[in-house]
Amino acid sequence: MSEPSPRRAKRSLGQNFLVDPNLQRKIVAALGATPNDEVVEVGPGRGALTHHLIGTVGRLVLIELDNELAAHWTAEAADRDDVHVVHGDVLEQPVWDHVRDPSQALVVGNIPFNITTPIIFRLLERPRPREIVLMVQQEVSDRITAPVGSKAYGALSVGVRSVATVERLFAVGRGAFRPVPGVDSAVIRIKPLKPEPLGLTDEERLRTVVRAAFQWRRKQLGKILRDHPDLSVPAGELGSLAATVGFELADRPERLSPEGFIRLAAALPSF
Repeated sequence: MSEPSPRRAKRSLGQNFLVDPNLQRKIVAALGATPNDEVVEVGPGRGALTHHLIGTVGRLVLIELDNELAAHWTAEAADRDDVHVVHGDVLEQPVWDHVRDPSQALVVGNIPFNITTPIIFRLLERPRPREIVLMVQQEVSDRITAPVGSKAYGALSVGVRSVATVERLFAVGRGAFRPVPGVDSAVIRIKPLKPEPLGLTDEERLRTVVRAAFQWRRKQLGKILRDHPDLSVPAGELGSLAATVGFELADRPERLSPEGFIRLAAALPSF
């Protein structure tokens, strides 16, 4: 497949094209896709990863928002049965409707910095893929992988690590892109837990608890549980709740691990 004609990156779409061929190959190698695998690439852009995937994987689904680039890939794939192009926003597209077996799909992408977090959570919606390898802003990588108790640890850390394992693979300097962004990047691997550790209702409860806790992250857990309008735990139940889950009422949210948040959500009275 040919590369799209040279064009200016669109700032409105958060485009920064990866031009370092060694890093392109390194990312694709990290994905480890075989001729039997179905791969979803989010934002193929000018084909930095696409050219290394086409013809080496069983089926490739390209999701591209940019009108010109989507038209280019559609034309290029017109005579191929192993490439399917989706012109649209990954945040709005029913991604898994374009995949034969979502539970076995692999996902890869150099995703826009301005919508990194929403895309990650979109890709972690059920049914979850087998593995996700993404280039993200270094700060996002730091937050997702942050140790419990650190300043960077927060709702993103818990939201991802309650349903998946996360591994930072390698750093990527800003000079690997054109145009050159103002920040460095990192490549991460996210592997959804199988079987699902939580039921759908349990996940919804967990999201409510985590969101409430980190909205008030400077407050103590006891006060958050008692006073946050989304939780409103009776004061008389706080002591037994803390003992059951295994935390101190004076602890702040960053002291509670993802597993601790899961126990807390399960132990809370209905809300």
